[in-house]
Amino acid sequence: MPLNVQGGKKKPLKAPKKGTAEITEEEKAFKKELAEKKKAEEEAKQKLLKAKKK
Repeated sequence: MPLNVQGGKKKPLKAPKKGTAEITEEEKAFKKELAEKKKAEEEAKQKLLKAKKK
């Protein structure tokens, strides 16, 4: 048995920290547009559910 083998669980390597990414104005606008679309879809879904209950 080799001398450098130790019992126990091996620790996983730490993932390198991600650098702060610069967010461009286009990305901000795109994310805002996606959020607005999602909100509109949710509102439409709620209206449909209310209409079905009546």
